[in-house]
Amino acid sequence: MATTRAETAPLRDADEQPGNGAEILVGQRPPRPKRRTWRQSLRRDWQLYCLALLPLIFFAIFKYGPMIGNVIAFRRFRPGGSIFGDQWVGFRYIEMFIGDPSFWKVFANTAILGGTTLLIGFPLPIILALLLNEVRKKAFKRVVQSITYLPHFLSIVIVAGMVMQLLSLQGTVNQIIDAFGGDQVAFIQKPEWFRTIYVGSEVWQTLGWGTILYLAALTSIDDSLYEAAKIDGAGRLRQTWHVTLPGLRPVMITLLILNIGAFLNVGFEKVLLLYNPLTYSTADVISTYLYRVGLMSNNLSYAAAIGLFQALIGLVMVLSANLIARRVVGTSLW
Repeated sequence: MATTRAETAPLRDADEQPGNGAEILVGQRPPRPKRRTWRQSLRRDWQLYCLALLPLIFFAIFKYGPMIGNVIAFRRFRPGGSIFGDQWVGFRYIEMFIGDPSFWKVFANTAILGGTTLLIGFPLPIILALLLNEVRKKAFKRVVQSITYLPHFLSIVIVAGMVMQLLSLQGTVNQIIDAFGGDQVAFIQKPEWFRTIYVGSEVWQTLGWGTILYLAALTSIDDSLYEAAKIDGAGRLRQTWHVTLPGLRPVMITLLILNIGAFLNVGFEKVLLLYNPLTYSTADVISTYLYRVGLMSNNLSYAAAIGLFQALIGLVMVLSANLIARRVVGTSLW
């Protein structure tokens, strides 16, 4: 049966959007907003794109550009020849380091140093940040933050020099041992002491920086959550477990994924400054091994193959950690 104009007029007047003259019936979807083109976005936010231009140029020149040089991992490179190698050799250099026992020893040293540093150095800033968060005296809190944060500003050369001075045969540590009637220990020359020295100096230098990040994240937690926990009868420990740690979880997951990505990139400069031929058995890592093989022995193709292998392992570890974090925790980088 036909519907008269008088019957439909009130319905249209009630559903009509003011200002655009369009008539929308009940159940009809509103029109989608018009999507801007990239030219319109560029014209509107050109200042922001200009700010992002310099970092993009930096990464293109110094990060992505050098990746072209990985081709020499599959080509024979001779000094004075082409920068992309003279002859295609395929997987020859990859087969060389896979069958080289010395490489796998170096790989094991790298994994042990990286894993120990991650296992000890990752939770300590969280613990220190939680402890400082409970301190009510601001003066004491600022003093502790300053003391723990200052080593972050010291260069690796200064840190290595301090470690060698403290642990030398005539250093402060051996003087204390001698004062208590003990025998002096050649810490720098003993392979079994190198991992303890490296991990300890790394934690001492990076502890304050990580604490600052977690303290900043603690300020974003809503105080009403703590009030609700108090009403439910939760003490300080349960408030930390059920409110503080879940609030820190996004930052913790992000830093953990980034640290896992750098798992095999054990600090080249610090190891190079602290180790010596007597400690090669526990101190030699992939980066220092590449330095000796590539630059000292002029075998750059072999060094490039090892570096490419290390980078691929790091990429796989980052992707795996991000996938596991997204599936298990629900928080990830992407």
